[in-house]
Amino acid sequence: MDLLLATRNQGKIDEMRPMLAGVGFNLVNQSETDIPSPVEDGATFVENALIKARAVSAATGLPSIADDSGLVVSALDGAPGIFSARYAGERASDADNNARLLSELASHADRDAYFFCCMVFLRSAQDPTPLIATGQWHGEILTEPRGDGGFGYDPLFWVPELKKSAAELGKAEKNAISHRGQACAGMLQSLNAQSVTSTP
Repeated sequence: MDLLLATRNQGKIDEMRPMLAGVGFNLVNQSETDIPSPVEDGATFVENALIKARAVSAATGLPSIADDSGLVVSALDGAPGIFSARYAGERASDADNNARLLSELASHADRDAYFFCCMVFLRSAQDPTPLIATGQWHGEILTEPRGDGGFGYDPLFWVPELKKSAAELGKAEKNAISHRGQACAGMLQSLNAQSVTSTP
């Protein structure tokens, strides 16, 4: 049975597909369909993840997985938070968002931050008991980008214990410790515990 990944973000797709390979469904990306992305007008990561999952499930009648992720910066009162992908505007590029983050933090000594991921699984659009898994990845914000890998804020996210930015990590290395990797692991555990998996 097909399972829709409710995202058109290729970076997320590249990370989530291998991590969810054991889910027991045939994974289909939203980017492979003509399903439009819904307006993410929730106030929290959980609400926005549910909005995305319900939209693609309603459009196809298939179960779906969606994640909503973002960067939470202490000195900025939690910003960019749920607006991480559009911090510098609706059509902002990763470079635009990174530039705004550096500008906002220019006068702050506190560089503590964490990535947060909320992942949800819906059996159907009307599913009243979605499975929810979360992950947090703590680090610091650099004063300038480092590394060419990853996407989003990865070049600015310093991982102290590895002495590298997230953009300097290999894919497997990043997936093993990242917020999205933690959420995927939790989701797989929940799916297996509730025997929600399906053979393709």
